[in-house]
Amino acid sequence: MLEADMTRARDDDACPGALQVHQAADGALARVRLPGGMITAAQLEALALAALEFGSPAMELTSRGNVQLRAITDPPGLADAVAAAGLLPSATHERVRNIVASPLSGRRGGLGDVRGLVGALDAAIQASPALAELPGRFWFSLDDGSADVSGLAADAGAHLLGDGQAALLIAGVDTGVRMAVDDVVATLLKVADNFLAAHGRAWRAVELADVAPLLAGLVATAAGGMTWPPIVRAPVGWIQQDDGRVMLGAAVPLGVLQARVAQYLAAIEAPLVVTPWRSVLVCDLDEGLADSALRVLAPFGLVFDEQSPWLDVSACTGSPGCAHSAADVRHDAAEAARESVGVRRHFVGCDRACGSPPVGEVLVATPDGYRPRQP
Repeated sequence: MLEADMTRARDDDACPGALQVHQAADGALARVRLPGGMITAAQLEALALAALEFGSPAMELTSRGNVQLRAITDPPGLADAVAAAGLLPSATHERVRNIVASPLSGRRGGLGDVRGLVGALDAAIQASPALAELPGRFWFSLDDGSADVSGLAADAGAHLLGDGQAALLIAGVDTGVRMAVDDVVATLLKVADNFLAAHGRAWRAVELADVAPLLAGLVATAAGGMTWPPIVRAPVGWIQQDDGRVMLGAAVPLGVLQARVAQYLAAIEAPLVVTPWRSVLVCDLDEGLADSALRVLAPFGLVFDEQSPWLDVSACTGSPGCAHSAADVRHDAAEAARESVGVRRHFVGCDRACGSPPVGEVLVATPDGYRPRQP
């Protein structure tokens, strides 16, 4: 059950976390939130060991830069391991720490460094008792001006504009509200509070008939209405940082990161970022270490070639992990990745279309093959 925008079919919020697991066809599924996708090498190593001890070694990267562990046999044991790694700072708020941020921020490009805002927003969410009641699908975005995550249409977002200012976004649309960067966290929390007061049965801002109540107490000073095109391709390969060091961008085919490969990534002992495009950035490397790491990692199936057809194909979990699926969609997507057809394709096992990207073709499995998903 990868994170997705989908038509709501139930009134209770069953979005999984590290404590509240989801019972999938292959067993319990846990989702570990990584605000801004940021994770240390030691924490990734801990997750890999937890996957090997408590569940499937096939870890999953999600479309919000989080990590899922499947087929969990001992949920309390897994929760203890996640907490020991420092990845469960709040039992009450663990499912609502949903923050995506520009993955390259502070290292390459952008109008500012939003990494500090990620930490401040995460801390502020945890400090608000009321926000523990946010739906597990409500999420925040922090775009450093690169326009890489604003197009993902998070419920409440900030987009840096330069000159110490940022635009407030609701569901990816510029509201016309402008805020000082120092006020970003407080403004996003106000939107979240307003959502709690107005959301009724809605889990996402996009489900509301009118988003005006989310702007209560805020004043628009610009025209608003601007949107940004969604980015669907991961930054891969050798990426030069602004400080002269190197990032390695490793796309993970179909988002499935084997625990053993995760351990090799962790062994580099560098800062890591899990991106919303199911890839991993290995950061702050000198050129010699980057070259050695690239030679070690490439044979494990990680994608460093920006021309690879793997960057244009994705899939939901499918059979046998999901009882709703009509096919082993990952197998079929892997077959499709043998050649590039110039179209972004996402293979899904049912009409829920979990994990569908905002652009491209979504192919739904049926007993007679695949059909395009209807808009």
